[in-house]
Amino acid sequence: MLNRVALVGRLTRDPELRRTGNGTAVTSFTLAVDRNFSTRDGQEADFINCVVWRKPAENVAQYCSKGSLVSVDGRIQTRSYDNNQGQRVYVTEVVADSVQFLETRAQRERAQQSAPMMQQPTMTQQPRQNNNDFYDMKTVDLDKDFDDSVNSYDIMDDDIQF
Repeated sequence: MLNRVALVGRLTRDPELRRTGNGTAVTSFTLAVDRNFSTRDGQEADFINCVVWRKPAENVAQYCSKGSLVSVDGRIQTRSYDNNQGQRVYVTEVVADSVQFLETRAQRERAQQSAPMMQQPTMTQQPRQNNNDFYDMKTVDLDKDFDDSVNSYDIMDDDIQF
């Protein structure tokens, strides 16, 4: 089995550094990654939630900010928790093994002056009560529905191996 992710994109907001109960550093951030194609409305991007642990988490929090161009190498992780309404919420994110800084601060400032960044979908804080020592959860509330005709797959339940 293989679970590897390689991304290059810009941070959509300043990274958030937190500490677990035992003091382990964990930083969360969202990357805007341009797609390889454009639509009639212009360039499309994906907004991918990432998390990094320990010393690399401290480095990302200290040296990166909104607009930083980074490379992330890691794996996809899906986890779940029960929200205040008793509903199970699933979260998929990239757990970064390494984050590489791809530009200097001066380069980033020049890029920000010459081109405005795309807006990230609205993020809303969902209150929750659980004993998960992970980090505060953010849920993406997309303003537009998915177009089922774009990625429709004709797959029967019997075709799935698990």
